[in-house]
Amino acid sequence: MMMTRLDKVRQLQEVFIDSATYCSNSTEEDYSKLRSELLKDSVIRDLLPQFVKDCDQLLKFRPFIQAMFKGYKERREFIWNQFQPVIAFLDEQNIIGNQPADDDISTILSNFDTEHIHIAWRKALERRNHDPEGAITMARTLIESVCKHILDEAGIPYKDNKGSDLYELPQLYSKTATQLNLAPEQHQEDIFKQILGGCKSVIGGLAGVRNRLSDSHGKGKQAVKPSPRHAALAVNLAGSMAAFLVATWEERSS
Repeated sequence: MMMTRLDKVRQLQEVFIDSATYCSNSTEEDYSKLRSELLKDSVIRDLLPQFVKDCDQLLKFRPFIQAMFKGYKERREFIWNQFQPVIAFLDEQNIIGNQPADDDISTILSNFDTEHIHIAWRKALERRNHDPEGAITMARTLIESVCKHILDEAGIPYKDNKGSDLYELPQLYSKTATQLNLAPEQHQEDIFKQILGGCKSVIGGLAGVRNRLSDSHGKGKQAVKPSPRHAALAVNLAGSMAAFLVATWEERSS
């Protein structure tokens, strides 16, 4: 079973507690691998305790904690308190967004394009809780990048989104959907027309919420400020649609 971010953070917390109370069974290699993986994770890196960043070897932690506290109880409480911000953040993220689904989408998108598309997805995830407006902007960017990538690979021309040749997202999606045989009018069965029409509506909604709630436009005095749950909805919908488009394109290409 794949370990989640929260699992890994709790495991690292236990490694430090064991080291502080002289019952550590973790090797330097185990610690180094776990620490390195978490420090490379831009979503949580800044929330990790400072001693995680300072102690590049586990053996350096024991003299650090010994100098601060004599008793095991105080050491454990200190470590728990230091890890609380990152654990609370990940607990909240698990309520707002579904991390296993995030990971599935990440796998699909990273295999399709390791630069623009995957970067847009990761930025949307990273901003989902702390920068809802920026997350909504990246959700729209993700869909636009996927559509353009598919059309480029298919050799289908489209207008660039510069100057007077602005090509709105719904039109860009419609062109992509037609290429993938996902346009509602390309099907006879009512259930398929309904589902694919719903996908088209999702894209229109993402374009609309981006114009209304994202950080891509100036705001007036009565502007609505999105919350993390608004951003989570936009990002999750964009991720699901992007993965669906990529999977369909790869199946048709093969």
